[in-house]
Amino acid sequence: MSIFSSPAFDDHEEVHFFDDPATGLRAIIAIHDTTLGPAAGGCRMKTYDSEDDAVTDALRLSRGMTYKAVMANLPYGGGKSVIIGDPHSEKTEALFRAFGRAVESLGGRYHTGEDMGVTMQDMDWAAQESAYVHGTTASEAQDPSPDTAVGVLAGIIAAVKHKLGRHDLKGLGVAVQGLGNVGYHLCRLLAAEGARLSVADVDADLVARCAAEFEAVAVPSDEIYAVDAEVFAPCAVGAILNDQTIGLLECDIVAGSANNQLLEERHGQALSQAGILYAPDYVINAGGFISVADEMVAGRRDEQRVLRRLHGIGDLLGEIFSRAASEGRATSEIADAIAGEKLAAKKAG
Repeated sequence: MSIFSSPAFDDHEEVHFFDDPATGLRAIIAIHDTTLGPAAGGCRMKTYDSEDDAVTDALRLSRGMTYKAVMANLPYGGGKSVIIGDPHSEKTEALFRAFGRAVESLGGRYHTGEDMGVTMQDMDWAAQESAYVHGTTASEAQDPSPDTAVGVLAGIIAAVKHKLGRHDLKGLGVAVQGLGNVGYHLCRLLAAEGARLSVADVDADLVARCAAEFEAVAVPSDEIYAVDAEVFAPCAVGAILNDQTIGLLECDIVAGSANNQLLEERHGQALSQAGILYAPDYVINAGGFISVADEMVAGRRDEQRVLRRLHGIGDLLGEIFSRAASEGRATSEIADAIAGEKLAAKKAG
C-alpha cells in the first residue's frame, strides 16, 4: 500500500518503520502534526490481519491524537506507535528495549506511553533506552484509564442533557461494548449514577465480573448493538460504526471511549440522519491524555486541575452538540471543523 494514497493519510509529517530481526520488533511510528508541540501518543501492541491494517491504524490514531490535543488545549501534537505482534505471547524485554531505541532515534519529536496491549512494565523496559517514554512505574503517572472513564461519564451526562433533557442517569439504559480498563471503570461510574447496564466483551470472565459487581445484564458480543438502551458506549476497538451496525442501533446516543469509532467520516452523518446523537471519540475520550499530559507539562500531577479538565469535556461536547443542532450538521463534522479551525489559528499565529 502506498502511504500517500491511503485514505487514512492526512498530510502526516512523518511515518517511520522499524524492523529489528534480533528482537522481533516490527513497529510503525506515525507523527501527524507538531504545530502545538512534540507529537505524543501511546504505543499499542496488536496482531493485525495485514501490515496495511497496522499502517492504517497508526495513521488514523495519530490524526486523532492531534485533534484530541487541540480540542483539550494540550501543548502536544499527534503521534501514535503500533507494534505488530501478539501482546499475550510475543512480549520480551529485548523487544521493548528495541522499541525504546526506535523512539529515542526520533530525538524527542515523539513521546509515548502505554496503550492497548501494553503495560507500565513494558514502558519500564522501553524507558531504559529513551528519555521520551512516559507512564513507567518509576513516575508519578497513574493508570490513565480511570481518568478516561471520568471524562466519558462527563460526556455521557452532557449528551443525555442535550438529547433527552435530563440531568441525571438514574434508570437510564447504557449498553457498554468492551470491558477492558476503561470500560470496566466506566461501568463502575455508571452504576454509581444509577444507570441500568448491559455489557458485552469477548472475554467471558470480564462479562461475569461486571454482571456480578454492577448487576449488569450480560449480552453476546454480536447482539450489543441492538440492545434497547438510551446510550450505546463503545469502549473496545475502532471502526465499529459502519453501514451494518448503525442500522442495528436502538439507542438515542453513542458515547464511548473507543478510538476511531466511525469506519468512515460519512458514518457520522449517517448517525445524525438516524436521529442518534454522537459524541466525537477524540473529544469524549481525551481524559487519559489530559491526565498524562498534566504531569508531562507541569512535572507533577495536580489532582484538582486534572478533575476540572476532565469535567470540562462535558462542557466542550455541549458546545459541539449545540452548534451541530443550530447548523444542521453532524457532530463529527462540527468537531473536525472546530479542531481544524484551532489548528489553523495556531499555525497562522
